[in-house]
Amino acid sequence: MSSVQPFGLSDDDRRPPSSDLLEVVQRGLGARPKRLPSWLFYDERGSALFERICEQPEYYLTRCEIALMDEHAADIAGALGSDVRLVEYGSGNAHKTRMLLEHLRAPVTYVPVEISPEPLRQSVERLATAFPQLPLQPLCADFSKPLRLPIPPRAPRRTVLYFPGSTIGNFDNRSAAALLRKMRNEMGDAGGILIGADLKKDPALIEAAYNDRAGVTAEFTLNMLARLNREIGSNFELSAFAHRSHYNPMAGRIETHLVSRREQQVKVGRVNVPFRTDEAIQVEYSCKYSLEDFAALTARAGLAVQRVWTDPQRMFSVQYLVRASMSAR
Repeated sequence: MSSVQPFGLSDDDRRPPSSDLLEVVQRGLGARPKRLPSWLFYDERGSALFERICEQPEYYLTRCEIALMDEHAADIAGALGSDVRLVEYGSGNAHKTRMLLEHLRAPVTYVPVEISPEPLRQSVERLATAFPQLPLQPLCADFSKPLRLPIPPRAPRRTVLYFPGSTIGNFDNRSAAALLRKMRNEMGDAGGILIGADLKKDPALIEAAYNDRAGVTAEFTLNMLARLNREIGSNFELSAFAHRSHYNPMAGRIETHLVSRREQQVKVGRVNVPFRTDEAIQVEYSCKYSLEDFAALTARAGLAVQRVWTDPQRMFSVQYLVRASMSAR
């Protein structure tokens, strides 16, 4: 008998209606400065391109996190304890999750939460083969919205929300604190959050990671416009826009933009959106933290850092957060 629960939603229910998407895009492009939400990157092609970004020599984040998990996965699993329900935000290919699951003692269930149906389906198939005894309860949903988690097959000792990668850095401080507060509610009183956070380092290393020589990141960023052309019938000319990522040391973050190469107009629904030469659409932030920065951010959400693990070069961290009142005990 399969340990995988069926998906709770049909494919059609998983994607926002095109009328809502059109409204999101028109509102963003009508703002000053123009902006689009970074979740628009992750259609099927965008998800595949992101996997390729992770393989680029300049993209240190995945390599450092895997090195960290290689060294510390057993210790991390020990800190989480036995009989855990593991809920992963933005599960993607779940490579790092597999490293953790190999060490977890008697996990109750694994709940991967992923907005893209096909990557979710593929990773669940792989994990079902690797861990045939582990109940899998995939949830196709946007993790930034309140989640209705599936009922676990037995009562867990605690729910741990796993948020690997450095996705928390894609939110500005206010939004990140709001997301952490939402996670605090979902993990329950005895729960915890296991979260990846990229650390501050030489800005040249950081910038190179978001401007790889092979141009995969540029292709990934521009794919957002191809997606909009397909899904809402806009007429972005991809060659008329360029990818630009630079590190803002004052804000401690990478800022990624799509920049208009010339003066132009783009049709978005019934609206013509004008662009000046060099006018930018802000599409993503990627915040970098000192350990003190991240502790302050978690405190704003009523959480406390209980444990920190880093890779050997101290370029990346995985941190275990609990309710501030629990850490005081």
